[in-house]
Amino acid sequence: MKSNKQINFYVESGNLDPWFNLSVEEYLAETIEPNQMMLYLWQNKDTVVIGSNQNPWKECSIQNMKADEVSLARRLSGGGAVYHDTGNLNFTFITGKELYNLEKQLEVIVRGVNSFGLNAQFSGRNDILLEGKKFSGNAYFFGDTSSYHHGTILINADMNRLSNYLNPSKQKISSKGIDSVKSRVVNLQSVCPEITVKKMKTALKDAFRQVYGDFEACSHFEALEDAHPDILKLYEKHSSWQWLYGESPSFDAYFEDSFDWGEIQIGLNLVDARIENAKVYSDALNTGFAGKLTKALLGKRFATEELRLTIQSIEASQEEKKILQDIALMKELNPLG
Repeated sequence: MKSNKQINFYVESGNLDPWFNLSVEEYLAETIEPNQMMLYLWQNKDTVVIGSNQNPWKECSIQNMKADEVSLARRLSGGGAVYHDTGNLNFTFITGKELYNLEKQLEVIVRGVNSFGLNAQFSGRNDILLEGKKFSGNAYFFGDTSSYHHGTILINADMNRLSNYLNPSKQKISSKGIDSVKSRVVNLQSVCPEITVKKMKTALKDAFRQVYGDFEACSHFEALEDAHPDILKLYEKHSSWQWLYGESPSFDAYFEDSFDWGEIQIGLNLVDARIENAKVYSDALNTGFAGKLTKALLGKRFATEELRLTIQSIEASQEEKKILQDIALMKELNPLG
């Protein structure tokens, strides 16, 4: 008989390969028990990580990345594109769905950062700020039996490289009254020079123990060749062209808009005025609606009212319903112009 007592684990990766680290993250989420809570710390070398539904050709400067040998990775969670280097520390809280508690998980991060005498605060749905500037972006994934919340902590990341590889939407930037990607973020070390990645790991480990209690064990992942076969299988997926880029056909119709929940781009291929192929790109934190929308559009006539009714009738959660309603009412979603 399995115990219902909560068991805490601390996990760290010593590998800087983004595909390996994301494979470990997914493996841990697939194998965690309902009564387990895990803090996983990891770092990537020179990588742009995009959200699960994002279009890499639109979000990244692919040419610059290839020239500078910067990797591309795609995570399971939603949200926007971010740049990782070894001046950035990533964290993931992985747990059974019933133990998922965003406020408590964020307390670990804020407590760890503030142990250096700072005053970090959570803002909105996915940012942690210091003196009004972002040093941590967060995203979320909800599986059938487990959930995770992960994010970045900018310690001494190369801000010039960050802005060289990301193509943020002009609409997104102007709506916030901000001039550039670089001006929106801050390295913790620029405010508190004593902070290092190593010291931050220790601070987060201590904060995790303070908030959740002692942990059962510490695990360390290092070499790909020593990894569990299931991690190797996930690595094949995370490093594949299909997973990273997907199919990017030339579309017969293309719509895009921006809402308070994020941006949306919809590409359609038509045969005899019916939708044969649909592709939905978005940086929304909610990831579930994109697949439902794609499936619903296939085979439908390319006519305004049919598209609107189709989108509005999709079975979805309340959060997804709001997103789909906004999409259904897009002015651009009008084949007649």
